[in-house]
Amino acid sequence: MIKQILTAICALHLAYIPTYAAAERPNIILIMGDDMGISDIGCYGSEIKTPNLDNLAEGGLRFRQFYNTSRCCPTRASLLTGLYPHQAGIGDMMDDLGMDGYRGELNRNSVTIAEVLKTAGYRTYVAGKWHVTKKTQANSDADRRNWPLQRGFDRFYGTIHGAGSFFDPNSLTRDNSFISPFDDPEYQSEEFYYTDAISDHAVRFVQEHHQEQSDSPFFMYVAYTSAHWPMHARKRDIAKYKGQYDAGYDVIRKARYEKMINLGLIDSQSAKLSKLKDSWKETDHLKWDIVNMEVYAAMIDNMDQGIGRIVKSLKETGQYENTLLLFFQDNGGSHEGMGRGNGGAQRQAAPSLDPLSKSYLQLDMIPKQTRDGFPIRQGKGVTAGPEDTYIGYGKAWATVSNTPFREYKHWVHEGGISTPLIAHWPAKIRRKGEWENTPSHLIDLMATCVDVAGAEYPATFHGGKNITPMEGKSLRLAFEGKGDQIDREAIYWEHEGNRAIRSGNWKLVANGIKGKWELYDISKDRSELNNLAATMPDKVKRLANMWKAYAQRTNVVPWPEVRKRRNEARQKKH
Repeated sequence: MIKQILTAICALHLAYIPTYAAAERPNIILIMGDDMGISDIGCYGSEIKTPNLDNLAEGGLRFRQFYNTSRCCPTRASLLTGLYPHQAGIGDMMDDLGMDGYRGELNRNSVTIAEVLKTAGYRTYVAGKWHVTKKTQANSDADRRNWPLQRGFDRFYGTIHGAGSFFDPNSLTRDNSFISPFDDPEYQSEEFYYTDAISDHAVRFVQEHHQEQSDSPFFMYVAYTSAHWPMHARKRDIAKYKGQYDAGYDVIRKARYEKMINLGLIDSQSAKLSKLKDSWKETDHLKWDIVNMEVYAAMIDNMDQGIGRIVKSLKETGQYENTLLLFFQDNGGSHEGMGRGNGGAQRQAAPSLDPLSKSYLQLDMIPKQTRDGFPIRQGKGVTAGPEDTYIGYGKAWATVSNTPFREYKHWVHEGGISTPLIAHWPAKIRRKGEWENTPSHLIDLMATCVDVAGAEYPATFHGGKNITPMEGKSLRLAFEGKGDQIDREAIYWEHEGNRAIRSGNWKLVANGIKGKWELYDISKDRSELNNLAATMPDKVKRLANMWKAYAQRTNVVPWPEVRKRRNEARQKKH
């Protein structure tokens, strides 16, 4: 009888063995770039030197059609939870607008990848930008309830805020405590630079895990702020790109386009170059803007160097072969005119600041001066790079970043939401250097992590709260060359009234609440230049009704009401 009972128990246990047995469960590293376009790394068309990402692509798989949510914090909420951002509570930015989809906080009806994987025996680490809570001041334990250690991570080094100086970052934190970069012994011998610090701590987590927790797999989330404004970079990295962009916007963009075709990322028939308007280009300050792009390239170059050090640490500790490493970005290149007003205005001349700078000054993302007392300089002609500058690279260079597509960060045309996905896992991904065509989204990364880790996504968590079911699909089948077997009805977007749905090859998209629906066959017109809405009204109606059903079930609220409440919240705060 005892033998029969034991046999039955074993049979039940074997019935629930995950796809990958416990001994095969990989370490998982998610690496995210910030405010970068689809063509900004070498293996996706760029002239920027990214040999480490290129090597990962050569030994792994590149996705042609991977999507984000078009904005920093909604993307991070979606990535961490496997839900659409409104379902996780961050449909807009970091303000509580009094509506479930717009709380500016990860809600307790969602779980993070770290929370789920911890239940499967993983150790969990995060280095870099958090940006999924409005509580950037730590006055109490309640303020920290949505900080990394309170959402499933064992260790954290990074910033709670969404943006800041690369030389003296706002809200720099180790675990649960604010720290100063100038108090860290590691950075006494060399100038502190945030991208390097993120990479250094990711390496440290890999090494310490191997030394102390080698019997357990680990999950690590590395969230760089490169290449988000301000354009800050090390002099030695900037020097590599001196003269690289002297030919100007059009020449660089055309070269990227041709390289993307040669790589097999796009073809010239279905992805034609969208318009780069002359009004977006600098004329009187062209040399200045060329330097801005040199600094932007240096920021990405430095990030790639750090990724190389992370890979090296995996090899040195014997963890390389069975580590699933995914690289992606949070949105397309940013058109934002941060610090690009006329005349080299300094911080004291507040009326001269551009509207975007004034907005972020209110959100405490721009310092009034450097730590040693120098005023922050902005305006055309102020050379980007040093810590006392706060400048973005503008619409023309963002158009180059998003080659060949339309629009930018904020919008949900292809330029705002299409970015790379590199999947590298030597032990399991055999498709070395291949392209994967399956349309995929950030929501899929939670499902993928749960699948390959042999974890179980919970129905309840956080003391019995009901958890919203995952929206994404595991990409494991795509890794194996079976992406066409992934069953998905559609992928959806909404941000600031910009909205879209992709179902099969069809995409319905609109700019803003007043924008009319546009219809595109993405398989023939990925650049969204030939609007078919007028000739296919039935298709528009069907997809629009699907989008409305999505909006209703995921807490999406019409943009005019969101904008009104956002303005009221910020006026009340300041």
